[in-house]
Amino acid sequence: MGFKVEKIFIAILGVGTVGKAVIDILQNNQDIITARAGVSIIPKIAIARNIDNKNISIPLSTDINDALNDKDIEIIVELIGGIELPYSIALQALERNKAFVTANKAMLAYHRHDLEVRNNGIPIGFEASVCGAIPIIRVLRDGLCANHIISIRGIMNGTSNYILTQMSQKNESFESALKQAQELGYAEANPALDINGSDSAHKLLILASLAYGINAKIDDIIVEGIEGLTLEDINFARGSEYEIKLLGVAKKTNNQLELRAHLAMIPKDCMLAKVSGVMNAISVVGDNVGEMLYYGAGAGGSQTASSVISDIIEIARNKVLLHNIKNTVPSESTPHSMPMLGYANDTYSIGHDIELMPRDKISCCYYIRLKVRDKLGVLSNISHVFALHQISIKSLIQKNPKNLDSQYAYLLLSTHICTEAQIQKALSELSILQDIIESPFMIRIDNL
Repeated sequence: MGFKVEKIFIAILGVGTVGKAVIDILQNNQDIITARAGVSIIPKIAIARNIDNKNISIPLSTDINDALNDKDIEIIVELIGGIELPYSIALQALERNKAFVTANKAMLAYHRHDLEVRNNGIPIGFEASVCGAIPIIRVLRDGLCANHIISIRGIMNGTSNYILTQMSQKNESFESALKQAQELGYAEANPALDINGSDSAHKLLILASLAYGINAKIDDIIVEGIEGLTLEDINFARGSEYEIKLLGVAKKTNNQLELRAHLAMIPKDCMLAKVSGVMNAISVVGDNVGEMLYYGAGAGGSQTASSVISDIIEIARNKVLLHNIKNTVPSESTPHSMPMLGYANDTYSIGHDIELMPRDKISCCYYIRLKVRDKLGVLSNISHVFALHQISIKSLIQKNPKNLDSQYAYLLLSTHICTEAQIQKALSELSILQDIIESPFMIRIDNL
């Protein structure tokens, strides 16, 4: 008889909503998890900054080394958030031959390729880092691995989608919708990462690595949020048969890749336009499969924990399989996982065949809102700026306030296709015109 694996011990770093849910699910669903993993998965210790008043059924500690230095623990589950500390923990876990599972999209946005280079075959799971319960990591790494991915478009942040839904469906102002999101627990007291586009951008960078093997940085791509959106913009979109969504977009043309996270007007009859509330959805177009839509809860304790545990089970299965094949315990130097980002060929995995399209060369149609003085000559001056930069106006609507004595008006216009360089130069010049009262507000129009 050879050595038989019966238990795998894990440590949970961070016992907030997700960490507690991981422990609860592992214990409450132990029968089905053991049946699927082929081994009992035992949470041995949890690490928290403050262990007071924690209703946790396993031992607690404030010292991360209690997990890292425990030779019985084979998997470190990082749920503490942040960037540099989790990265350091990941490296220490890998040095000790411990598998590493994380839900940390911000850390991966900066360090995913570093971890792939340094993991030495030790498994790293990160399914929960993008869109909570939606298994989009495995879809791109495994399920669609025979496809060239033509495009990815996704609603990747539930907080911003909830705000946009409230504005679109209930005519709530941005400020009112954000306050509701905070009261319901969908938004943090400081919601900056959710509403400024950074959260969506972090997730987009991870997906781009899986789909295209490109090591793009957040500073290299367009990142904009939903701040500044008004009901005027919502009404224009509605009248033009569009919905407004915060999208993460990856689009490949020949060997160049667009990466951008920003507000977009999309046709209201497309699938992504129908995604409301805190739900997430990702459209993936492959050269063999066509378009596929993945929809589900993008956040929440049990939903995110479900994806965390799916990584734990996959690692456990691989350990059991390797033990059975070897009929012994593998040596510490034995690699026992697939490539983290899905590319066995290093020349492709570093993005050798694909380059990032310069932001200035990205092109689409644009919507622009201008608050102007309501007087003669203003429209002529605005038209001159657009003509100077060879931008063709497709439609123009003037909206006057209900107050008849008001001396300003809104000009809501859309353009034909032009480049980012053209539109940004035009907006810069418009912003300094004497009769423009507020900085121009722009939304890209993505006709999919």
